[in-house]
Amino acid sequence: MKAFCRDCFWRGQAAVRRCPDCASPRIVAHAELDQLFIAHMDCDAFYASVEKRDRPELRDVAVIVGGGKRGVVTTCCYIARIKGVRSAMPMFKALKACPEAVVIKPDFAKYRAESKRILGMAAQLTPLIQNLSLDEAWMDLSGTERLHGAPPALTLARLQARIEAETGLTVSIGLAPNKFLAKVASELDKPRGFSVIGHEAQAFLADKPVRILPGVGPAMVASLEKAGYRTVGDLARTDVRVLADRWGAHGLRLSELAHGRDARAVNPNEGRKTISCETTFNDDLSGVPELEDKLAPLCERAARQARQAGLAGRVVTLKLRTTDFKIVTRRRTLPVATQTAKTLFQVGRELLARETTGRPWRLIGIGITDLIDADLAKGDFFADGERKALASERSVDAIRERFGAAAVTSGRIMRAMSAQEEE
Repeated sequence: MKAFCRDCFWRGQAAVRRCPDCASPRIVAHAELDQLFIAHMDCDAFYASVEKRDRPELRDVAVIVGGGKRGVVTTCCYIARIKGVRSAMPMFKALKACPEAVVIKPDFAKYRAESKRILGMAAQLTPLIQNLSLDEAWMDLSGTERLHGAPPALTLARLQARIEAETGLTVSIGLAPNKFLAKVASELDKPRGFSVIGHEAQAFLADKPVRILPGVGPAMVASLEKAGYRTVGDLARTDVRVLADRWGAHGLRLSELAHGRDARAVNPNEGRKTISCETTFNDDLSGVPELEDKLAPLCERAARQARQAGLAGRVVTLKLRTTDFKIVTRRRTLPVATQTAKTLFQVGRELLARETTGRPWRLIGIGITDLIDADLAKGDFFADGERKALASERSVDAIRERFGAAAVTSGRIMRAMSAQEEE
């Protein structure tokens, strides 16, 4: 198979402009189509698409999912993107670029349910699925040809069609020899895209900016460009020893990626790297009590997510954002891993105390990293106050599960809610 139709699933040995069976122009063609099995599946503008599906009157309207006048864009639909709106953009800038947009507060419970639905369909095809987030995952379909009676490419196209038919949501697929190229491919033809990268990978990457490479953030981009490396091709043409001498192991990794090579396997057991929650204030805050009132519910949310995922973290991270959008982070490594709000709040407020010098802040966040399976840390949990806190918070989880999230709350959270109502 060198080509197939995404609408009727015709397959053939040569690329055609239109399907000979249904006349659809949605043809996927590549010389290695039946030899590739690593895929990246990415839901298209996921949160915004869920909201549009549930509110048909918004179908042709720009939609931004985010929070408050001081918040940031969580995601936005493609209509808003055409106007210049982007994820993580401050809301005031987003509304300036697209004043007609409808802003919707995120409903993560709904998004998690849809994510579980979509990933459940994918899991019927292969057990080798590695989630990156609620809306994207890598898949390894090697060895599934006999099981599904088709090459992985066609199996993925059928999955794509099934997701759209059963959920009303769309996904884009990238198919390639490895994880890096599959993720790049999934971004090439959004929305409802299906793109393939194979032997032509190095030539395809050559003129792309270095920021396309995973692990290359703004600081690394600046460092590379200062050294004369602006494109992926610049890196590929450089002797690997030169890159290794300058950037060590990261230089070796950059050389591999620049040549389109990535040896990482799709690993279903590669868990989350962090669990965190944050909130942006309607008005800047500088007082200790007000900041702690904002911190407390975030600690509860983050701890609850950790318990639900069966994870515990050894490092607590406090995040603050200044009025000019600079990020300040403070970390503390714990003697034992935790998944309780009690410990998160205790450590978080101690880290916060060092920063509350009268300076105004516009955002606060709390999280845990260096995550481990909670079952592996039971010996640590059942010690001192952590043991009682964990038992208490699990009881609260059970009550909320039965009677709703608002059934139980803390005195500090009640005060925070009252303050918001007075505002």
